[in-house]
Amino acid sequence: MAIRLKPIEEQVIVITGASSGIGLTTARMAAARGARVVIASRDNDALATIEQQIREQGGKAIHVMADVGSEDEIRAIADAAIQSFGGFDTWVNNAGVSIYGRIDQVSMEDHRRLFETNYWGVVQGSCVALEQLRDRGGAIINIGSVASDRALPLQGAYSASKHAVKAFTDALRMELEADGAPVSITLIKPGSVDTEFERHARNYMDTEPNLPPPVYAPELVAKAILHAAQYAVRDLYVGGGGRVISLSGQMAPRLTDRMMELVMTRAQRGGPRQDHGDSLHRPSGAEGHERGHRHGFVREHSLYTTAELHPWMTAAAAMGLGALAYMAVSGTGGMTRHDENRRIADDDGARRRYAQAAE
Repeated sequence: MAIRLKPIEEQVIVITGASSGIGLTTARMAAARGARVVIASRDNDALATIEQQIREQGGKAIHVMADVGSEDEIRAIADAAIQSFGGFDTWVNNAGVSIYGRIDQVSMEDHRRLFETNYWGVVQGSCVALEQLRDRGGAIINIGSVASDRALPLQGAYSASKHAVKAFTDALRMELEADGAPVSITLIKPGSVDTEFERHARNYMDTEPNLPPPVYAPELVAKAILHAAQYAVRDLYVGGGGRVISLSGQMAPRLTDRMMELVMTRAQRGGPRQDHGDSLHRPSGAEGHERGHRHGFVREHSLYTTAELHPWMTAAAAMGLGALAYMAVSGTGGMTRHDENRRIADDDGARRRYAQAAE
């Protein structure tokens, strides 16, 4: 059965981890484009405020307090979407958290809790979403990372969970395609993004955690998510920097190991450590913000991601540039042979008239 996805303005979109960062940015962007949104996270107060803000701006939204580590609470999200909007068209598994520190220093309790959110949240969210989407059609969008392709030192648990998300997403896609199910399965792989990512992460280091540059705006990820909600795509990278790291790991894994050891271990260490909470086991209280404002320079645009989202426009632009380059090299400026002969004749006539006037 062919996959047919609706325009954003006709959709109901469920977004987990929607009380801050990428999830919040996506919810606001989707609502502004006319979608009805179901926002979920563990922070009920933040969600209620966000829902009210969306409604005040003319959007339609409901919120559900839920921990994606609990299958029952994920089912409550789906039930709320069905009761309020009659169902949903796109389900975005966005909730996630990280841990900074050496693997052997991280407690087993923290390792397991991270997987409850980052991996089991995606598995349970996808399976619950499929109960509605398998017959009616729609999209499941999982938020991975460049760490889905390339492990990062000092974020070993996070990298392992994102590798697992990639494997799960790829396997689920193949099984549904084999069944002919009208469900699009997409993995979004952002690089570093200017959110509260570091603030929410549990920190075992003696310094503040830091995201390595280049750092991209969360709006770029939101645009990629909404693109995948309308068009069936396999995966999307957000930010050319992350794509370079992924390709490097595939083409020269040992060399990339060495570069990571030399560069990433330092790049992920920030200033003096601050004693604040994290979001690993419970909300940190730092919800309601799209951006982290911790980075000196944030890239608001990505040519690589734009090319991914608009491949035909990119190809046309490339062909146009190629034609211009050819005309420049040929020196004709695109003139036909007839045009060129006429220009030469006109130049000769002008020279003769000038000579006659001088006489």
